[in-house]
Amino acid sequence: MVRCLFLSAVCVAGAVQAQSRPDSSPPDASTGVEVLGLRQAPQLRTSSGLRLHRLKDDQIPAHMEADDMQGSADSQLVLKGNAQVRRIDGIIKGDQITYDRNSGDVDIQGSARILRDGTLITGPSARLNVDTYSGEIEQPNFWIGATGGHAQASHADIFSQSQMRLKQVTFSGCPCDRPAWYIKADTVDLDFDENEGVARSGVLYFKDVPILASPFLSFPIKAERKSGFLVPTYGTTSKSGIDIATPYYFNLAPNYDMTLTPRFLGKRGLQLGGEGRYLGSSYGGILQGTYLPNDREADMDRWMYRWVHTQQFGNGFYGMWDLANVSDDNYFRDMSTLGLNEASTTYLPRRAVLGWSSTYWQSYVQVYKYRTLQDPDAPIQPPLDKQPELFLKGARYDWNGFDAEWTSTAVRFRRPLFLGQQSGAEGDRFQTYPTLAYPIVRPGWFVIPKVGVNYTQYNTNWHGGDWNGLGSTGVYPGTESRTVPIGSVDAGMIFERDSSLFGRAALQTLEPRIYYLRVPYRDQSTLPVYDTTLADFSFAQAFQPNQYVGGWDRISNANQITAGLTTRWLDADSGFERLSLSAAQRIYFEDQRVTLPYETPRENVRSDFLVGASAALTDTLSTDVAAQYNPYDNRWARTYLAARWSPQRLTSISLAYRYQRDPLPGVSYQPRGQNQISLGMQWPFTKRWYGVGRIDYSLRSEDSVGSTIAESPRVTQAIAGVEYKGDCCWTGRVVFQRYAVSAADTNTALFFQLELTGLGALGTDPIGLLNRSIPGYQSVTPRPVPGTSFERYE
Repeated sequence: MVRCLFLSAVCVAGAVQAQSRPDSSPPDASTGVEVLGLRQAPQLRTSSGLRLHRLKDDQIPAHMEADDMQGSADSQLVLKGNAQVRRIDGIIKGDQITYDRNSGDVDIQGSARILRDGTLITGPSARLNVDTYSGEIEQPNFWIGATGGHAQASHADIFSQSQMRLKQVTFSGCPCDRPAWYIKADTVDLDFDENEGVARSGVLYFKDVPILASPFLSFPIKAERKSGFLVPTYGTTSKSGIDIATPYYFNLAPNYDMTLTPRFLGKRGLQLGGEGRYLGSSYGGILQGTYLPNDREADMDRWMYRWVHTQQFGNGFYGMWDLANVSDDNYFRDMSTLGLNEASTTYLPRRAVLGWSSTYWQSYVQVYKYRTLQDPDAPIQPPLDKQPELFLKGARYDWNGFDAEWTSTAVRFRRPLFLGQQSGAEGDRFQTYPTLAYPIVRPGWFVIPKVGVNYTQYNTNWHGGDWNGLGSTGVYPGTESRTVPIGSVDAGMIFERDSSLFGRAALQTLEPRIYYLRVPYRDQSTLPVYDTTLADFSFAQAFQPNQYVGGWDRISNANQITAGLTTRWLDADSGFERLSLSAAQRIYFEDQRVTLPYETPRENVRSDFLVGASAALTDTLSTDVAAQYNPYDNRWARTYLAARWSPQRLTSISLAYRYQRDPLPGVSYQPRGQNQISLGMQWPFTKRWYGVGRIDYSLRSEDSVGSTIAESPRVTQAIAGVEYKGDCCWTGRVVFQRYAVSAADTNTALFFQLELTGLGALGTDPIGLLNRSIPGYQSVTPRPVPGTSFERYE
């Protein structure tokens, strides 16, 4: 075996003795070149990360190795038997290699093998110039490191380090011996710098059957952005008929791009959609829009737009806006994108914000308006717009042991006109709320006393309407104020002991908590209600200073204690929570005197019971329970039961039941009642066939609150589909979806998809729909690991 190292035309033949030095030894100060030897590198690096990248191509040193080496070190060498030429930018191997040092030409005969940046080329023979990396190869096989693709050709012309042309090509991104899909083309031009491949007269084969042909096909070589057509999507819905979209992507610059999407809707016509994204050092945003002229079903033009932008001005200043609008209230119910249920969209934002923040202060001014998309079968009262809102908050924590906060807002409200109204309520609200707390936190226990004062001033004009049911007929005191002191003490303890659960060693905790709240009564019956509603009674809300949420147009009087108890069992080895049980209840020492309009005041001395439990009974079965129980009328006000079983990958069944009592008639600010069962599953029928599905069934049979129709039990959403995982590199999916778009209408959609690993997917992608709808869903095709330039390091 003979080894030779060329460096400035100096050749050392024979055995080379390795020179070594400590990692900390410095480079030679006289030459600035590091002394040869072994060194540790923090990571693998390409040649651009080394000093040698400054050398010209004909100055890069080459290491040669063969069973027999003949010729002159200054001109031409002939390497025979296990021959190889190694440079920092590539490796060449063959049975016999003739290397011309002066010109850089290399002639490889027998078992040619060329490796550069993870891309491997093999063939019976090749001619190559190692300085310009140009040449030709007969009957080459390619393995592209960046994508894992594989190609065969009758001939390859290599023009430079980044450009080549292949003739009579068969390409596939599938690593199997017999790939499920491949592309045949007369010629393929590859440009690695531009990340572009161009195939002429290309035909896509699946299972040896041609399914797509194109005289000109452009595709990316690496997993990077590139202008061109994206994979079309197609499906069918009952609202729009056949739905086909062919997006075209514009890679305009590294920091901004655009996608135009012509979309054909069989029942409606041709729609053009667009999306632009941009990103800078201090700003970013997205602009979306669609336009469909003369919708055949609706007999009008249909359009939508949304523009979201964020901006950093420096010195703590920032801004943003979110502007959206549609042509009509039914736009999303009629035009929902395949696989994305947008039909439930009720409010579109129109918001602009200018703010400033520092270490202790936050502030902003915003205008926040809504476009309410009304359901004609169940109209709702639009929320009030904020035109504008000023916000200021100062906070200082652990300030000599104290936590101080001060929040102030000033808002101008205006109610949009609704159902033929000629005028709406409008007014101003100023609110300021300073608080001071002194947390005492020690190992195993804590006490947090807190005091604050809420001052609010109103100036409201009813415009002749009694908007909140306060008994006013247009005569209203223009200005009114309210001052309410608020005090609380929050205390808790944590006990631990060694225990066992289901035969396993565990650490059990016992966590009692008591929260005392004192808020004196203030008459608020004539104050307007702008953006306040009754909060859901939950574990989080039970320890809050007000039973109302939003802008606090009502602050409930309180003299009460909330007592809670939680116990947990934690796995002794891993700390994983196996079981948790919680319970809480309020004890009232005075009756409720502050109410929202139409709200019936509470007279009981105890609140509903809150109970909750979560358990990982085994490593594959988990359950959750949450309930609210009224001990006075012996009824459940709210219930949530859920269980999920996942015995193995790609296998899960989840069942959930949700119940919530209906609010009192006319109380529109309380959440609507619910009585629904949900079942979701992913299950393997065989090693290749998988079923997916979900069904939401509403058990409600009473009249809908605020609706003009009666609601009967019905399926509100149904998803059913099958997935087939092919023998290699392909997956097929068929998914059916039916969902409610309004109180009296539904939409039905059908998706088809053929996913070819390494190429893309033909059809509409239902994965997002399945991820959102089926708890624990896992794709049958795992995400591929991207290749690197060191994929095939030799």
